[in-house]
Amino acid sequence: MKILGVLDADWFVKGPHQYHHLLEILSSRGHEIVITDFENYWHLVDEGRFKSREKFEGVSRFYKNANITVYRPGFIRLPMLDYVSYLFYSRGEIKKLINDFKPDIVIAFTAILSAYWGMRYARKNNIPYIYYWLDVNHELIPFNLVRPIAKVIEKEIIKNSTAIMAINKALMEYMVNLGNNGGNTYVIPGGVDFNHFDPLKVDPNVMREKYYLSKDDLVLFYMGWIYEFSGLEEVIRDILEIKDLHPYLKLMIVGEGDNYSRLKGIVDDTGAEDRIILTGKRPYEEMPYLVAASDICLLPAQNNNVMRNIVPIKIYEYLAMHKPVISTKLPGVLKEFGHNNGVIYVESPDFVVNNVISLTGEDIKKNQLKAKDFIKDYNWDNIVNKFEKIIELVHELNSRIEGDRYVQSVHK
Repeated sequence: MKILGVLDADWFVKGPHQYHHLLEILSSRGHEIVITDFENYWHLVDEGRFKSREKFEGVSRFYKNANITVYRPGFIRLPMLDYVSYLFYSRGEIKKLINDFKPDIVIAFTAILSAYWGMRYARKNNIPYIYYWLDVNHELIPFNLVRPIAKVIEKEIIKNSTAIMAINKALMEYMVNLGNNGGNTYVIPGGVDFNHFDPLKVDPNVMREKYYLSKDDLVLFYMGWIYEFSGLEEVIRDILEIKDLHPYLKLMIVGEGDNYSRLKGIVDDTGAEDRIILTGKRPYEEMPYLVAASDICLLPAQNNNVMRNIVPIKIYEYLAMHKPVISTKLPGVLKEFGHNNGVIYVESPDFVVNNVISLTGEDIKKNQLKAKDFIKDYNWDNIVNKFEKIIELVHELNSRIEGDRYVQSVHK
């Protein structure tokens, strides 16, 4: 099958996200995959105000047998003009790819602008179109005034999609309430590459030794993009407040992001480098070793409009390494994992550290076993099998509908 994926994000920088796993595995199975993405780095003005169109061939970030082609429309590197210019350039790019590549299906991931053009030109050419949400997209836009406009566009896309997908149940309910498309809805959960995240293959001491963590240290762990609302600042504050009573409590943060410099400033100002370990961005290959070095993993995010209905893939990877997870009681996470599956819930980031110090060694062991039992069926191969069957079904149903329309037009 020829698949055109569209997204308003950089394919190469973050991840792996859901779309990396799904599309790279499909590519390795012989499907022909073409992507349009968006390198939204207007601050790189030293490279010129105009970012030219680019094409990348033979792309495989996380699966060696993948062979994806990525097209990157040009845009103007100026605040606000980046989105406005991308709106027009992505339109031309998607129109051209649909005409030249002739995809069997178009799938939009975490997108609004390119998703809209994907929907418009897919419908115009009678190509089935799937809108797939990993986040509440409009809430991620940095400009408050633009969010209501983006929300209106999303409603239009959802209503006119052949099918809609979401990474979890709560997000799907949100999509349906936002713009019901008639019931063609599918939940495709996150998954785990068990060949990569396998606690039996990973020595936890590799990273504990590298970052000078002793066998007596109780190590809390977070990985991923660091937003202002990630809750890490609150966790750091509480750890430092009890440092004399709990000298072996440590926090390792792996990743970078909007709030990284602020966290680093707090650590530098308090001289807490031995207690709060900021590794920065690390290679994907190191992630199992870094998770293995921890005792308890965290998702201390604030319960805001961005986080309320989503389930980050990192939770599946934490559980795959048989680590207990302490998470804010986010509706999406609670609905997805429930209770007694290795996830411990707190009301807000302010309660994370108190919860940690209340846990006994036996509590941690029990939750390790619960995590191990829950996660065993979340293999990426199984999830991609489901995804593959659904997109083939959507394509087949669309073909039947178009065939019926053709027959009706002939009889008229």
